[in-house]
Amino acid sequence: MPTLQFKGKNIIWNHHLAVPFHTLDEVPELHCQPEKANGNMIIEGDNLIALKALLPEFSNRIDVVCIDPPYNTGNDNGQGKGWIYNDRVNSPLIKEWFAKEVGLDDLTRHDKWCCMISPRLKLLRELMKDEGSIFISLDDNEMYTLRSLMNEIFGEENFIALLPTIMNLKGNQDQFAFAGTHEYTLVYAKNKIKSRFYEFELDDEDADDWEYDNIGPFKKGRGLLADGKGKFREERQYMYFPLLVKDGKVFLIQESEYKKIYDVTSNSFNDKYVDDLVKKYTKEGYKVVLPIDSNNNKLRWTWGFDKKFMSHLDEIIVTETKNGLSLNKKQRPTLGELPSKKPKTIFYKPQYSSGNGTNQLKELLPDKEFNNPKPIDLIKDFIIISTDKNAIILDSFSGSGTTMHAVLELNKEDGGNRKCIMVQMPENSEAEPDKNICKDITRERVKRAIEKYGFDAGFQYYRLGLPLDAETMLAGQLPTYKQFAKYVYYLCTGENLEAEDKINEAEYYVGEYGKQAIYLVYKQDYDTLTRLALNLTLAKKIKEQQPGKKRIVYAPSCFLDEEYLTDNQIEYVGIPYNLFQRNQ
Repeated sequence: MPTLQFKGKNIIWNHHLAVPFHTLDEVPELHCQPEKANGNMIIEGDNLIALKALLPEFSNRIDVVCIDPPYNTGNDNGQGKGWIYNDRVNSPLIKEWFAKEVGLDDLTRHDKWCCMISPRLKLLRELMKDEGSIFISLDDNEMYTLRSLMNEIFGEENFIALLPTIMNLKGNQDQFAFAGTHEYTLVYAKNKIKSRFYEFELDDEDADDWEYDNIGPFKKGRGLLADGKGKFREERQYMYFPLLVKDGKVFLIQESEYKKIYDVTSNSFNDKYVDDLVKKYTKEGYKVVLPIDSNNNKLRWTWGFDKKFMSHLDEIIVTETKNGLSLNKKQRPTLGELPSKKPKTIFYKPQYSSGNGTNQLKELLPDKEFNNPKPIDLIKDFIIISTDKNAIILDSFSGSGTTMHAVLELNKEDGGNRKCIMVQMPENSEAEPDKNICKDITRERVKRAIEKYGFDAGFQYYRLGLPLDAETMLAGQLPTYKQFAKYVYYLCTGENLEAEDKINEAEYYVGEYGKQAIYLVYKQDYDTLTRLALNLTLAKKIKEQQPGKKRIVYAPSCFLDEEYLTDNQIEYVGIPYNLFQRNQ
């Protein structure tokens, strides 16, 4: 498969592996109705680090990712300034880029954008369920670059759609030559075969296309006459036979009659017998329909005699046309018991207007400036077509907080139990040291939406905390036992620890994984930690607690020899130095 080459690729392609895990520290004074948070989280900090920090709890758990990354226009903040590259990569080339604005005249701006987005896409993929999907909003500046990267990271086979998304139907008159009306939404699945996509409920105008019978709603679906490749009767011999129509209903000939139409021994059709059947049933008052096209080509039906027609005769719509009778299947809805419609590849509703997004934000934050916030209805529709009512939604470029607002509104409308995680940087700088978009816009917008619109919900607010690396720990900056335990479990198993309530600090017990028991000998006190070790007394206790299992013990030191550990199915992992050798 072709790959995209860009300056710095060899440096950053695996950079996400080198990013240390960090703790996520609650900021209680910035929570909003935390008793109703139900898993809703707003995280303040660099989204690359935050995504890595989410892995121990959310790897393979996210249903849908909705992101709106920098478009790389050279005017990303609406004030004639581009975005700023801030990844702390240990490379002279990347260090030269650090904290510098990426303007339109920057000849490496596409390279920098690729270096920024690639490690984030890799972490997002790790966080997604196998059934999950990702929706990325972007314009022409980086769309084709992004698609090449997505093919490389997610796999070309997992491409779902590139949706032109109409944001300004009148068109942007400031654009050169053409008045721009749209941007794009790029959609990929983590695993297309396992992915799930849904349809939209009908609006009043679309509902006119549907009829109802004793089963429920239906509309005219595809015709039962085969077309395209394999349509001729010689290619599926047993699917050529007459159908009978009377009073708008379809009937079958006798099974014994059906079996005389094609002779497998001579590999031939008995057309004279078919003619006799037509005469017989015409005399009995039936209209006889054969799978023959307007050019008298003998074709076949799309359904088989005994496999489908026998049990689906009531699922056929009969229509009179100038050429005779037309037979179509009844198309049933796929969204619960309600009629629905498949999303189109041109994504358009008047509600998607970028002006709507601006007005929705101003209703809540009239005194705040934020350029081009996404409209709520657009994000709601992304969620509706890609998840069920219990989904976890992640937005790691949260901006004005539209995604959580959309999730809360959807939950109110349909009684759903969706959860939302948002990540946003403060975007402060030397020129604006007190700037904090996450706290003052992202959080404040959602808080005011909860209050104004009566959402029965809340959220918890987090900041990125300590890096869980050897240097930090040896300096005496230590995470809580629970934070460290969850991290250790993820490193050991590659999965998140669901049974957090079973963590037992007093017994140093973290959890189980198959036939393995995981222990962490640790205290959040540096002096105490320096004296802790896996010794004989502790080893015997662990053996008694976990008979017949392999015991993996993370500890600062070990007073037991290799022979004892092997004989007693104990694996020792030293912290902090050996800790970071993640099991695969």
